[in-house]
Amino acid sequence: MAEAFSPPVSVALTGASGAQYGLRLIEALVAAGHEVWVMVSKAAHLVIATETGAELPARPERLAEALAERSGAAPGQIRCFAREDWMAPVASGSGAPSAMVICPCSTGTLSAVATGASNNLIERAADVALKERRRLILVPRETPLSAIHLEHMLTLSRLGAVILPAAPGFYHQPASIDDLVDFIVARILNQLGIEHRLMPRWGEVP
Repeated sequence: MAEAFSPPVSVALTGASGAQYGLRLIEALVAAGHEVWVMVSKAAHLVIATETGAELPARPERLAEALAERSGAAPGQIRCFAREDWMAPVASGSGAPSAMVICPCSTGTLSAVATGASNNLIERAADVALKERRRLILVPRETPLSAIHLEHMLTLSRLGAVILPAAPGFYHQPASIDDLVDFIVARILNQLGIEHRLMPRWGEVP
């Protein structure tokens, strides 16, 4: 009998710096018992290798195995989709409902989603999330921001998306890079309404 997971959350990693945020988010969602649907852009594979040293396979089946091993996922808990897998459930509004997080979100992806380009599965999945009024969270990691970037963020915010920049705080006195990563991942989980213990909420006793 297949194991029952909490509702799926789609996680897309694109070519911005900050691959650690997306990989840690997958781990946290797995730990929370959710099914995780993963999409990784070609540029993201390069960034992941550069920033983490992890050479993740491109084929969806092997990528799912590698991420499952990395995160401790149960069999079938992680599903990966190719960049042009138009039969994936996230490609249609009639597919199973799923919140979506693009983490990290490149400014190119930000632009494509804001203009409805839908040139690949990540962009199409985000377009579906917007039109179906599902939760869509974009985690950009870019500085400085041009007027183009800001206008695209404003457009998406007005459409109901959440813009959650990868800008960690320091009031929790982080002692490591992992603490800084968890700060952002905790904020994402808060937006998704998923309980976690990555860090105490403001006012809570650690």
